[in-house]
Amino acid sequence: MKTTKQRWKHTFLKILRNVEGILYLLKNVLSERQFIYVCCVLVGISSSLAVIFLKSFAHFVYELTTKIDAIYHLPFSNSIFPVIGILLTVWVVQKILNGKIEKGAGQILIAVAKKSGIMPKKQMYAQIITSSLTVGMGGSAGLESPITITGAAFGSNFAQEYRLSYKNRTLLLACGVAAGIAAAFNAPIAGVLFAIEVVLADMSVSAFIPLMISSATGAIVSAITLKDNILLSFKQQLSFDYTNTHYYILLGILAGFFAVYHARTFRKVEDILAKKAWSPYKKALLGASILAVMIFIFPPLFGEGYESIKLLAEDKGSYVLENTIVSRFSDNAWGVWSFVLLTFFVKCIATGLTLGSGGNGGNFAPSLFVGSYLGYGVAKFIELLGLKNLPIENFTIVGMAGVLSGLFHAPLTAIFLIAEITGGYGLMVPLLIVSSLSFSISKRYDKYSMDIYHIADKGIVFTSDKDQNILSKIEMQHLVVSVNTLHYNQSFMDVQEIFKNNTQTVIPIVNDENQYVGVIDYQKVKNILFDNFEIKYQKITNYLEQIPSITTKSSASYALRVMEQHEKDFVIITQQQKVEGIVYKKKIMKKYRENLINLRIE
Repeated sequence: MKTTKQRWKHTFLKILRNVEGILYLLKNVLSERQFIYVCCVLVGISSSLAVIFLKSFAHFVYELTTKIDAIYHLPFSNSIFPVIGILLTVWVVQKILNGKIEKGAGQILIAVAKKSGIMPKKQMYAQIITSSLTVGMGGSAGLESPITITGAAFGSNFAQEYRLSYKNRTLLLACGVAAGIAAAFNAPIAGVLFAIEVVLADMSVSAFIPLMISSATGAIVSAITLKDNILLSFKQQLSFDYTNTHYYILLGILAGFFAVYHARTFRKVEDILAKKAWSPYKKALLGASILAVMIFIFPPLFGEGYESIKLLAEDKGSYVLENTIVSRFSDNAWGVWSFVLLTFFVKCIATGLTLGSGGNGGNFAPSLFVGSYLGYGVAKFIELLGLKNLPIENFTIVGMAGVLSGLFHAPLTAIFLIAEITGGYGLMVPLLIVSSLSFSISKRYDKYSMDIYHIADKGIVFTSDKDQNILSKIEMQHLVVSVNTLHYNQSFMDVQEIFKNNTQTVIPIVNDENQYVGVIDYQKVKNILFDNFEIKYQKITNYLEQIPSITTKSSASYALRVMEQHEKDFVIITQQQKVEGIVYKKKIMKKYRENLINLRIE
């Protein structure tokens, strides 16, 4: 006799096989484009279901801690949950995910640029489990980055299952991202724009329809399933007063500078924890403990923080001080403003501690949190000074767009996301002003957005440039050619011997410690090379060129830049200053052409 669990499992597997059979039939019957449209709907549904689980769990934990505080009056209870959540996340990573999990939207870009749109299957569940534990239990981060990775993994693996081309794999990957953002905010246009600005910067017009289908599907499933109190939404119709334009300009400038502050402080905190040579559990305990103290002092840092955003938008800043150690100042307007400002400044530290100590999450929600606090702070400050009573809700909402635009270098996403969650376009003008100013300032001081800074700065991924995408897929270690080296005190006769008996056109020169110091280039010495009388009086050091070396971890594009700067057709490869070999430009270009042909064939 089968148990109930076994019967359910058998039924589920039977349904799954039937669905797969139908899809394979559709693939054979439909045109390629028609089948992609079907895939877009299924990827959208899968991504939105992941969003529903994550959002519902996070909201459940938030309500649970609120009830505990109300019943037992324990203001420290919401500090305990994040510690447990981060430790559980580390345990899952170590015991179930083989000690490693790829975090951040940068992983999507690496998959697009270097891995032909292929993402590992574990990303379809790893992000859901770990981020629900971290953020759901109060870690000061957001769920949107794990949501986008999960959606991308659904799209990528769906394409792999049905043997779709690289182009269509990448398209479905982006569809998963769009559906995730759309479902998280019930904002389908923002979902499409985020996929375009962040994932498919070099997309063609033909990609719009699949993205719109997936995004709309995700938004519909989310709207049907999730309650309004779980989603970040504002129902009041907002309007723009042109007399406040100069204040919006001020907000845009501040948003840009504070986006830079948030990104750099976050990276600094995360790097400090990353450099600690401790066990994962010890590091998690340290970071989570500091975070617990911060949440005890600043309860709004708990979880995504969307509840406090709604309070500020309704000009209920005093409610943010409830159950805090400074609740007695809730009736003091300057006290409330000061608390909001301090919370704004320490949010990036809390997020850095959450992710740096081993938790999983992202910076999308923190950017909205920081932006709302900044907008509220600016409007309230002007009001408290007696200059003008500004619309608090407008500034709180527009501030979110400003910081989001600055942090992620995605102004269109920021503008339309806020327009959609407010249910109208009454604030389009201030959204344009604030988002564009913030983006311009942030771009001036941080070349790359915060989610891809650590990979883009190394030349690993550039999705906005097709040539760079193709170059980034080249693995330098496969192009290295072994060569003979010489000591810088050896005779020039040895140089002649190597060039006479080998095909190599450059000789790396080393010192007493066998470390690379420069090269002898055949083109520079060929005029004297075979004059047996003259070379007797020449020294290697007289013709030594100090050309910088690179490692096999360097990108092909960086190797080409070094060659161009020094007008060479080669670059020396070293490992810990010891010569590994040479990579020639012609080998890089040959591999580039092969990759280009493969992409066209796919």
